[in-house]
Amino acid sequence: MGKFNKEAKLLIDYVGGKENVSAVTHCVTRLRFVLNDPTKTDVKKIEELKSVKGTFTQAGQFQVIIGNEVSTFYNEFIEVSGIEESSKENVKSAAKSNMSPIQKMMANIAEIFSPLIPAIIVGGLILGFRNVIGDIKMLENGTKTLIEVSQFWAGMHSFLWLIGEAIFQFLPVGITWAVTKKMGTTQILGIVLGITLVSPQLLNAYSVAGADQIPFWDFGFAKINMIGYQAQVIPAILAAFLLVYLERGVKKISPSSISMILVPFFALIPTVLIAHAVLGPIGWAIGSVISKVVYAGLTSAFGSVFAAVFGFLYAPLVITGLHHMTNAIDLQLMAEFQGTSLWPMIALSNIAQGSAVLAMIYLQRKNEEEKQVSIPACISAYLGVTEPALFGINLKYRFPFICGMIGSAIAGVISVSSGVMANSIGIGGIPGILSIKPQHMLMFAVAMLVAIAIPFILTVITGRKKLG
Repeated sequence: MGKFNKEAKLLIDYVGGKENVSAVTHCVTRLRFVLNDPTKTDVKKIEELKSVKGTFTQAGQFQVIIGNEVSTFYNEFIEVSGIEESSKENVKSAAKSNMSPIQKMMANIAEIFSPLIPAIIVGGLILGFRNVIGDIKMLENGTKTLIEVSQFWAGMHSFLWLIGEAIFQFLPVGITWAVTKKMGTTQILGIVLGITLVSPQLLNAYSVAGADQIPFWDFGFAKINMIGYQAQVIPAILAAFLLVYLERGVKKISPSSISMILVPFFALIPTVLIAHAVLGPIGWAIGSVISKVVYAGLTSAFGSVFAAVFGFLYAPLVITGLHHMTNAIDLQLMAEFQGTSLWPMIALSNIAQGSAVLAMIYLQRKNEEEKQVSIPACISAYLGVTEPALFGINLKYRFPFICGMIGSAIAGVISVSSGVMANSIGIGGIPGILSIKPQHMLMFAVAMLVAIAIPFILTVITGRKKLG
């Protein structure tokens, strides 16, 4: 008999029996169920199992937190239940049947940006490091930067832009690839489409405003501007989805014997033409409006109100999955204003929720079972991943969640009112200071201290009353 054999059998009953499980898989710490009827689950009994650290429902999936031994538990669960093993993609597909239209849209957006996040984070850290060595006058009595006195660092500063440019200037290539990957169409066509949006043949997007003359293609009866869409998000998304649906449509009517020729030809060429003639300008206009509205909200007389509301509500957005929308807004702000004031508030929210968990660790320092969940959750939140903290601790007790939201709101007000701006999206926790523009690092550090102290103090005060 395996280590988790008994509990695995009980879990089958508590989720409503084998017939109630549409699909099941696992990630690093959690079992992920898609249930035919979620109301049949006995959450209270599931959470009483010794191996279970908590439960929550997200993106149409009922998730059971097991911890580092989840793969062992999963294997025994599959063995004793007789349920077939499911791939993560199958679980995602099954889960979407339980989602509302808005949830499905948010899940699709998340799946587009998720593969890009590691590169964007690295890019943000690179830009931050380049700013530190290239912009801060830290040497010779504060008169010179590191690159002005060291050829090595001057060379490194120049070299690192090779990577930074690849990530941010050519971001549309990653977006068009991610869309075709997610939609199951030909990924190389998505890559080629992305390249046509940022080709060196085109006038760089950052040069359009100061250009005396914009080049164009002259078709006799019409002219199309040769403008690139470097760092633009919405034009790339619109073009990619057009390619997807054209490819699917052509494939349906194309004879299979020559589909290898017809499908790429009649999908790619019209898409590139329409992208530059119609979708690109429309997407640019939409993105510009969104970024300017957000930027205006952050920099106006009501900026502190905006910051307080966003800081307070960001953690609930994470629960719903709507927080993935902020990736597109951040990237658009970076394209328009060479930085983002939104992302620092996201990092502060993560820190605040982690600090609420830190307070719970202090309050429950004699509870070894709780510490098995709370300590890893706190570390995870401080490194930018808040789901274990939110679902494993803060939502379970509720008051730490609220205390974290309050601390996040106050820290967000400090960040926005002092004009803090990040180079890019980065690691969304304490290490996130590396992505902040050098001139704003001090004030961001102050906001970080607030995001740590206020949730901790509020949670300890409230917890002593509620848990005492």
